[in-house]
Amino acid sequence: MGLSSELDVTNSSTEASPTVVRNLKCLAVMKRIAIVTFFLLFQQVAFGQKELTLKDSITVYFEEIKLATKKSIELWDMDFYGPMLLVNPYTRQAFANSPDSAGVLKQDGTIFTGKLPNNVIIGNAAICWSGTNWAMILLPFISQNKQDRINLFAHELFHKAQPSLRLRPAEANNNHLDKKEARIYLHLEMEALKKAIQSAETREMKMHIKNALTFRKYRNLLFARSDSTENLLELNEGIAEYTGIMIAGRNKMETTNYIIKKTNDFLSNPSYVRTFAYYTIPVYGYLLQHSAKEWHRQINLNTHLTDYFLNAFNLSLPNDVKKRSEAIAGLYNGEQILVQETEREEKTKKIVAGYKAKFIEEPHFEIAFEKKSVSYDTRYVVTIEDKGIVYPTMKATDNWGTLTVEHGGGLMSPNRDKVTITIPVKMEGNEISGDGWMLKLNEGYNVKKDEKTGNYSLTKK
Repeated sequence: MGLSSELDVTNSSTEASPTVVRNLKCLAVMKRIAIVTFFLLFQQVAFGQKELTLKDSITVYFEEIKLATKKSIELWDMDFYGPMLLVNPYTRQAFANSPDSAGVLKQDGTIFTGKLPNNVIIGNAAICWSGTNWAMILLPFISQNKQDRINLFAHELFHKAQPSLRLRPAEANNNHLDKKEARIYLHLEMEALKKAIQSAETREMKMHIKNALTFRKYRNLLFARSDSTENLLELNEGIAEYTGIMIAGRNKMETTNYIIKKTNDFLSNPSYVRTFAYYTIPVYGYLLQHSAKEWHRQINLNTHLTDYFLNAFNLSLPNDVKKRSEAIAGLYNGEQILVQETEREEKTKKIVAGYKAKFIEEPHFEIAFEKKSVSYDTRYVVTIEDKGIVYPTMKATDNWGTLTVEHGGGLMSPNRDKVTITIPVKMEGNEISGDGWMLKLNEGYNVKKDEKTGNYSLTKK
């Protein structure tokens, strides 16, 4: 859920996938873990058994999700099973459950394999490639737990089916969730939801839900328009994750334990900006489905989810949500959360100052998008006031070529029409590189330096 892709609407795709800063050590450790995972998966006594073992596992994965979606047709009155790509992001080797029209994927037993072209963005996302809409999942991050696998697969398959469900993806920035006060009241909301899902009685559960929605309402009052921007991401990722949880096939206790664990993991993330929706709506939805099994079918792009849940649970909030939020914060570790967020704010100020110097104040390289396709990790982002979001790693393809940022980050503008990186340090033909990034240009584009400012940009020949 952390690795997402974003494409222009003209590409008929969605962000899944769309997720503070990953430091370089975390990046190195994560990549080593992924590589070791692959090594262990492939390693066998006989060399000829290596690929077979992975193929057998993938065949099982496809069968699991096929059976799970078939059993869950009544959820949306639809079988979500369809074209899927399981991809090794380091080799681009893909394993699919159906062929592609370009003939890149060759049949190998019951599956299809091949190496994806370099212009195909890799990420957990729904994509359009070779004339087909696919659900793509990255192999290194597929859980060994069957239910968790099905959860992830169903989430991405839902994204593929979104347009037909009147839920075509649309999102907005939620940079306010990097602010201390917003993080505090989101954290309190999640703590209240954790208590709600563990409640033995309906009355107690509804009390915690009411408190959770009180924290939410106060947060939205503190930050103008945050209710609408949060709502957009929740309609996209929140409903997708709820669907994944419901198709996964866990029993009540397993679902409760899963949600609590994932919520605790989320609350330890350095950034909530692009990941919160995976954890809010699934809890409200799971609690509501016990009394309103088909609630999700009433949702469309015009639904305001906060108001919807207030009505669905038959709740009303106090007139003074500020006073009430402050009064009940102690029930949910309010003092400890305040200390944690105060410490984080001081650290974040230093990180933001460094990025502002790097991408705004000092000479930099701005690359405007024309028809972008971008993948990035949503968990370790940094918001730079009104200047945009820094993604520590990303990969973008466009008319101008391919940009790969492996470390050091890139600043995405608020309206997502350009990315800013550090200045080039090496230019050889169509390959330009800088600190932690590589740009491969297509024919017809040049890199130009403004001698007055020292900034770089792309120009057409």
